[in-house]
Amino acid sequence: MRPTLSPLRIPPPALTLAGLLVAGALSGCAMTQSTGNLLGIISPYRVEVVQGNVVTSEQAALIKPGMARNQVRDILGSPLLTDIFHNDRWDYVFTIRRQGILSQQRNVLVVFEGDKVARIEAPELPSEREFVSSIDRPRSRRDLPVLVLSEEQVKALPVPPRPAPPPPPPETPTRSYPPLEPVG
Repeated sequence: MRPTLSPLRIPPPALTLAGLLVAGALSGCAMTQSTGNLLGIISPYRVEVVQGNVVTSEQAALIKPGMARNQVRDILGSPLLTDIFHNDRWDYVFTIRRQGILSQQRNVLVVFEGDKVARIEAPELPSEREFVSSIDRPRSRRDLPVLVLSEEQVKALPVPPRPAPPPPPPETPTRSYPPLEPVG
């Protein structure tokens, strides 16, 4: 007679518990991928990526046709892309991906004829102030400190002691000096 192997029998409560654990783990993974956080509390760390040169509208306005390459480099910085096959153009590319703000990408092209600027091609560029406000993360209300005390808190404060009156100035002897110039 051959021994037969019986199938593994798991009691129904344990099977139910195992199924719930697997379903919970998989739903947690799906929630992390779709919304970026788990149950609205835990969010994974994402590396902030900032690449290239920030070119503002104020900087682009300084670039005029006929400027030399070194003058453009002084204003905009070194270009992110220079192509040996297209020596007459510099590409300034800017990309930022930061958690909590919208991703941004801008391409600014400076075209040269010889060593002089022929033209600059750029999309609508933000001013420096607009750029800084666009990368600033919005702060939640819980981050702001409370700066005003309630009436109960003011009443609960200890009364400061009255300062002691200053001591009287020491008495100094009266001195008489002879006149500096002769009298008479």
